[in-house]
Formats: sequence, structure tokens, C-alpha cells
Amino acid sequence: MTSTLSVCGVKFSIEDRLLRVASLDGDKYIFLDDAQPVVEGLRSSRSGVDLFTFIQRVSETTPKYSYPMEWDNFAALRITTFDDWWSHELKPKRRNAARQAEKKGVTLCETPFDNALVEGIRRIYSESPIRQGKRFPHYGKSFEDVRGYAGTFLDRSVFIGAFFNETLIGFAKLTIDHTNIQAGLMHIMSMLEHRDKSPTNALIAQAVRSCADRRVPFLVYSKFAYGRKQSDSLSDFKRYMGFQRVNVPRYYVPLTAMGAFGFRMGLHRRLIDRLPEPVIAMLREVRAGFYRRRFQSNGGEG
Repeated sequence: MTSTLSVCGVKFSIEDRLLRVASLDGDKYIFLDDAQPVVEGLRSSRSGVDLFTFIQRVSETTPKYSYPMEWDNFAALRITTFDDWWSHELKPKRRNAARQAEKKGVTLCETPFDNALVEGIRRIYSESPIRQGKRFPHYGKSFEDVRGYAGTFLDRSVFIGAFFNETLIGFAKLTIDHTNIQAGLMHIMSMLEHRDKSPTNALIAQAVRSCADRRVPFLVYSKFAYGRKQSDSLSDFKRYMGFQRVNVPRYYVPLTAMGAFGFRMGLHRRLIDRLPEPVIAMLREVRAGFYRRRFQSNGGEG
């Protein structure tokens, strides 16, 4: 269960599990220049939050604070110029895939966040009830729900569209932090029907170009590794596109006695993150098989 909270002009997302854990609303896309006033504000707010977690920017790999911490990671691409990335960082196979999109008639451009884009995103979301072997949570969302979900942080976001015959077949949303140091790929998705045109490769290429034009030195594609899962097809794709793992501090600040105890006991971690990787891999296969059978039997795409 997730809720929101505002303290001292800062908006937080609260996750209720065994502990009440607060993070910045937009964690991994919004960062703190000075954490101490925010921590003190939470402590004095009587909000019932047990633990506050926040992460440093991709450019800040050395711990800045003495709060309890663990190492987290980003999948990050250091950008100087588009041509340097295209010629030296991008693997040849992915370079050919990005060219393939153009050869097959896909056009890429930055696009405004308007009704046409929202409807295009809604159609992409509604193409299939499962993606990457698990249920896709945005399948079947209404126009207004999609507008609300995709329309966050509009003052610092750039939308990129991949179009085929003037129809949106893929999109990416870049959210740039207020220091202009890193742009996070908050959303990137393409239609399965058009995967032969490699629109996702082309979207990454345009994202690099958009960052280079704005002199944003880092493009971040979420994490490189999740929990105990160190490698999969997505992390391989990121590596081929030139992204590298960058470890950064993630802090866990206890705000209550329960928060301090829970952090020591590891209660801030999800149960699945404590399981051995072979067990997790088996569970992923079981889950993928379940959704394939369920949605194929209902006429959905598996």
C-alpha cells in the first residue's frame, strides 16, 4: 500500500509494509542537495514514518552523509557528444538496429505532451496484458489515468516519439534533475507489433541526442541490476547500448525506534530480494508460464 505525504514543501511517497518507509516522490529522478533539513522535518512531522530512504546522483559515487547506507546502482551512460557515443560507445549490432528503424520508415522527434501523445501512449499500453513475462500494470488504463501517470514532472521532462506512418509506435520520457546533471528514462516503451523496426534502439539514440543538445552529461536507464538478479536480457541490452553500472550510496535514515530495529533486521528489503537467485529465477519462469497460459486462453497476447 502506497500513500503520499508533504513535509516542508517536499513531497514523499510512503510505502506501508512491515515498516513505513518514505522516499522522495520521484526517487531516482529527484535528489537532495542538503538532506539534513528534510530529515529533521520528517522527524518532527509526527507522520508515523519509520524509515526515510534517498539516493545520491549518478555523479556522486562517494558517500556524502554519515547516515546508515547500502550500495545501490544506476545504469548510466556518460555523454560528451552524440557522435562520440554513436561511433565509440554503441555496439555495431545496436547501431545497425537504430539505422534499421530509419530505413523502415520510423521517424524520431521530441513531441509535446498533448492529447495526441496521451492517446498514443494509451494505445501502446493497451497492446498486450503481459510484458517481459509478467502482468503489465498499465494495460487497459483510461485516457485520464494515462495522462495522470505519464504527466508527472512536466516542467523538467522531454517526450520523444517514434512514429510510423504518422502513428506513435514507441515513446520515451526523459526527466532531467534540477542541476542538469542527469536525465532519467522514466518511461520507454514500444509496440510489440513493430519490434521488427527496432524503435526502442532508435528512441535511445534520440534520447542521447536530446541530452547532448542540452549538455546533460549523464543519461540513466533505471538500474543495471535489481536485487540478486545481476544479468538478464534487459541488462544485456543496456550494456550493448553503452550503459554501465555505477554504484551510488542509498541511505536509510531511521526516524523511529522501530525504523532502527527494522533496518538492522533487514526489514526494509523485499522478501524476494532475500531469496537465492536460482530460486528467484525459477519463480520468474513459473510466473511467466502462468501469465502465458492465462492470457492465451483468454485470447490475449502471450
